[in-house]
Order: sequence, then C-alpha cells, then structure tokens
Amino acid sequence: MCQSKIIVTGPIGAGKTTAIKSVSDIAPIKTDVDSTEGFKKQTTVAIDYGVMNLANNQKLHMYGTPGQQRFDFMWDILTIGGDGLIILLDNTRENPFQDMHYYLNAFKDFISDSNVVIGITQMDLKSEPRIRDYQNELDNSYIKPAVFSIDARIEQDVSLLVQAIFPSFKLK
Repeated sequence: MCQSKIIVTGPIGAGKTTAIKSVSDIAPIKTDVDSTEGFKKQTTVAIDYGVMNLANNQKLHMYGTPGQQRFDFMWDILTIGGDGLIILLDNTRENPFQDMHYYLNAFKDFISDSNVVIGITQMDLKSEPRIRDYQNELDNSYIKPAVFSIDARIEQDVSLLVQAIFPSFKLK
C-alpha cells in the first residue's frame, strides 16, 4: 500500500478544516477550541487529520495546520515526511496577497522539497482579487504554484487541488 502525506495550511478561516472534512474517507480528527477571533466560533490549535482512500490501495493522509500564527511551531512538526502543500487563502481577508507571501515564505524550505498548490476560497463572497491577479502577484516570486478558485465544502474542488499536486494519483 502506497501512502502519501499532504499538509493543508493558510490563515484562520480559510477553510482548512472544511477542506479536509469534504474529502476524508474517515471521520476527521480535529483539535478545535473556542476561538478568540470574533468571526469564528472555533479554531484549530494542533492539527486536523483526514484520510483520502485513492485507487490502487493508495492512501493520502491530510494534515491541517492551525491558522493562528501563535501555533506556528506545529507547522515544522507537521511537515516532517510531507509530500505536498496546499495553501488555502480567504479572498475576503484584508490583504490576501500578504497572506499568500507569508505562507509561501513560512513554508519555503518545505516547498523546495515538495509540490505546492494554492486554493482561493470565498470568491463567491468577494470576486476580487481574481485568480489572474494572484498569478500576476506570483510572477516575481521564486515559485509559481498553480492557483485555483475553490469551495472548501465541495469534494471535487478539494480533489482538484490534490490532483494538481499529485497528477499521477487516481481518485476513486
């Protein structure tokens, strides 16, 4: 049986827990506590965990990072043995480009040894910046990951991110 590990990261409220829940074939493990952020009832403080069962007895283990930077010590722990990174960004946040650059920089060492893709959430609530704007912002970056508009609640959208990182994976 082939097993792979993917990390899902991004700022608080970007949809990390929801994305893992939407594709996991097991009941996701969550470490949520009451949030100190006014717009969100709960937040992840350690990890979210789920498993995608793929074709040919392959399993993809998905680990969601805490979104609050005060828990960033977990990021290095979670990336050990990781094969890919999904960065989720909330398009309704004040400066999603700043968020994007922050996470690309924070995971720079991990990205240098793995694949990365960016999923933009909440585009139904705020249509700008557009995907093309994110791509333009990445033009001067050291890395140019694929960028997709996704709804973290929709299995097919999250599966698209997985397939962008691992094109050879066959989903069930």
